[in-house]
Amino acid sequence: MGTLNNKPHAVLLPYPAQGHVNPLMQLAKLLHCKGFHITFVNTEFNHRRLIQSNGLSFVKDVIDFRFETIPDGLPPSDNVATQDIWALSDSVQKNCLTPFRELLRKLNSSPELPPVSCIMSDGLMSFAIEAAHELGIPDVQFWTASAIGLIGFLHFDDLVKRGIVPFRDNNFMNDGSLDMPLDWIAGIENIRLKDMPTLIRTTDPKDIMLNFTSDEAQNCLKSSAIIFNTYDELEHQVLDAISAKFSHIYSIGPLSLLERHLPPLPVAKSLRSNLWKEDFKCLEWLDKQEPQSVLYVNYGSITVMSEQHKHPFLWIVRPDVVMGNSGFLPHEYLEEIKDRGFLAPWCSQQQVLSHPSIGAFLTHSGWNSTLESICNGVLMLCWPFFNEQPMNCRYSCTKWGIGMEINHDVQRSEIQNLVKEIMQGEKGKHMKINALEWKKKAEEATSIGGSSYNDFNRFINEVLHYTGNIH
Repeated sequence: MGTLNNKPHAVLLPYPAQGHVNPLMQLAKLLHCKGFHITFVNTEFNHRRLIQSNGLSFVKDVIDFRFETIPDGLPPSDNVATQDIWALSDSVQKNCLTPFRELLRKLNSSPELPPVSCIMSDGLMSFAIEAAHELGIPDVQFWTASAIGLIGFLHFDDLVKRGIVPFRDNNFMNDGSLDMPLDWIAGIENIRLKDMPTLIRTTDPKDIMLNFTSDEAQNCLKSSAIIFNTYDELEHQVLDAISAKFSHIYSIGPLSLLERHLPPLPVAKSLRSNLWKEDFKCLEWLDKQEPQSVLYVNYGSITVMSEQHKHPFLWIVRPDVVMGNSGFLPHEYLEEIKDRGFLAPWCSQQQVLSHPSIGAFLTHSGWNSTLESICNGVLMLCWPFFNEQPMNCRYSCTKWGIGMEINHDVQRSEIQNLVKEIMQGEKGKHMKINALEWKKKAEEATSIGGSSYNDFNRFINEVLHYTGNIH
């Protein structure tokens, strides 16, 4: 492990949202078990939420693993809801570099800590590149979404130059504009304009998120390296296209499977990153269900479940799904579904998806959810909503053959038919074979000598200049 002074010190900086904190925490645990001192930097707002959901001792119990905070630049709030990402992204880009610089100065001036030797920042927190350059240390951008998504964001500029985006008026949603095929983007196939990240859907050339995500994606190419939570075989064409623009890329996922190599005892292994308090009663309920009989729903839309659904279901309904109304489901509905449905505010999704009673997952197609489904061989009903989710959905349904897409204007009876088909139909059975094959490939990639296992060790050696293997 080395003495204090020569121990490598990695500062990890996630974008302040749950889906970004999780993979950064997985990476932090892997590095910690390799002998790194870890400083994990949350915003003050999310640090409070982390303590609320995990307890105060959570941030104090692990040797060589410390939590620090920076302000996000937004007005103080006691709300526990997910923050508005337009305001948050704008504020992060404008306000976070100075406090982050000050934090690095504080860490480097502490006699109790080894000097900071690398910064690993979320691909949407590229201001950290500037701070790393000032210190003369490597900055690694961790692109926590799919590689497909990064390709999409990298081509926002091209869409603007070609006059496709921003749209002239709001008719683009209904006039067929979104059906335009994009056959000129290297590395992706069968993608239409409607499959691109939703942030292009604006008529305003100064739209905050259109410009923020375009800038951040381009900035990734200025870092020492980019790491992806994916594996080569899953996204190899896309990864090849990115490496043609930027050669220092490493595919080290799925991190949840790479974690299998962590020693069984270190306290860091038990660190959780949920900003919501988990409900474990749902696992007891799942234990009572038949194998592959339960539809897992984690999307937060009350339009999905109805009295017509015949399959048992576990539905995660976040407390902030309907703003200002925590009890929006009527008592009659809860009575109606009590024998075949279970509602929980939050859960350990990895534990749920690995449960033998789960038959399918109705998901928004976020990258963490997509990867966790792949790792557990679970089929997906994809209802994409935001950001690069339509691209993940498109690949899940057309290239990987492990999902069925739900149209946004879908009728209740159509969802019924899709649920029946994916859980009981012939198409569902063929897709299950695909899902188990992709699961096997993910396990092989993260096993000793696999592509992700090797890339992780190569990344540690080449970029962070630290020798030794993962275990």
